[in-house]
Amino acid sequence: MDLRSIVDRDISLTERALEKAAIAVPQRSHLRRVAEDFIGMARAYYEDARHFRDRGELDKALANVNYAHGWLDAGARLG
Repeated sequence: MDLRSIVDRDISLTERALEKAAIAVPQRSHLRRVAEDFIGMARAYYEDARHFRDRGELDKALANVNYAHGWLDAGARLG
């Protein structure tokens, strides 16, 4: 599998994960802002990954999509 295919696959996977992601923390919890920040960071890295892919900078795209998914994984582990 070439790098472009890996980047495309990972971006697609992260896009689906972002569509499914929901904040489970109650609105009045002090962790609500943390959860919102995690989702915001994941979306920002996802958008950066798409930007770099479109520019042909596949190494940067792969790094950013992995950061995006890392934020989602970390958020899921925190609940």
